[in-house]
Formats: sequence, C-alpha cells, structure tokens
Amino acid sequence: MAIGQRIKFFRKRKGMTQKQLGEQLGFLERTSDVRIAQYESEARVPKHDLVEMMADILGVSPKALTVPDIDTHFGLLHTLFALEDIYGFKISEKEGEVCLSLDHSIAPLHSEVNTMLRAWQKQSAMLENGEISREEYDEWRYTYPKRETYQYKMKQRKKQ
Repeated sequence: MAIGQRIKFFRKRKGMTQKQLGEQLGFLERTSDVRIAQYESEARVPKHDLVEMMADILGVSPKALTVPDIDTHFGLLHTLFALEDIYGFKISEKEGEVCLSLDHSIAPLHSEVNTMLRAWQKQSAMLENGEISREEYDEWRYTYPKRETYQYKMKQRKKQ
C-alpha cells in the first residue's frame, strides 16, 4: 500500500475528514482538504517532517504511513502490519512457532491470495523434497505468475 493509501486508511480509521487533518497540520482552511487529497492521490508526496506530524495526529508511527523499507526489521514488521490491514493476514502461534495465516472472514480477498500462497507453498515443498532445484524454485518465484502455468504443464508431462 502506497503512502497516499496509508494516509487515507489511517485518517478514516481516526474518523477524520481531509479538511480536519489538513487544518490540524496547519494548512489554510480554504485549501486544507485539497492538500490532503493531493497526498492521498499521490499527486504530491509529503516531506519527512510532514509525515511525522501526520503520524502524530493520526496516532501512528511514521513507519506505518510510509512505504516500508523491508531491508530493515521495523520496515518488515510494518509491511506485515499493512498485509494484515489489506489482506487479513493474522499472526498466531502453532506448535511453538509463530505463523502467518489469512483471516477467513475476508472472503473476497482470501480466495485469490490463498490460491497464490498455496502455489508458493507447493513450490517450496517441491524444493524441500528435492523435486525441483533451487534454480527452478528461484525462476518460479522471480517470474511468478508467468512460470506458474509453465511449471504445472511440465509436471503434467512428467506424469505421463
């Protein structure tokens, strides 16, 4: 989710209008809603100090508003939080291990994402079982979904 979508998500979660958020940020009353609309549509990108002010007003971390950098631990965690918000990922513990799963109550998104995750899990299991090489696995991952159909057809040919 891009920064504009995140701003809108947290603004609505807080029950604020664009005008209210803009005014709390110190924008002129007559243009405050336009400025926030520009950020939410990504016609403009707020500078870091403005992101910090927005985050404070919305009661969230600045990292929750920005597009996370998954190369950091905090960025990765905020990416997972965004996945929870958008796709219904939930965290739990199973047999002493931390697990991510999909919330079944989010039906429209669940089936498509579930299908994709199952395809990934299947390829991962094939790698683990020695059915495909690391190179084949990586090629599948880095060309998904293009390779999905190809892999399926190749497996069907091998069975014949």
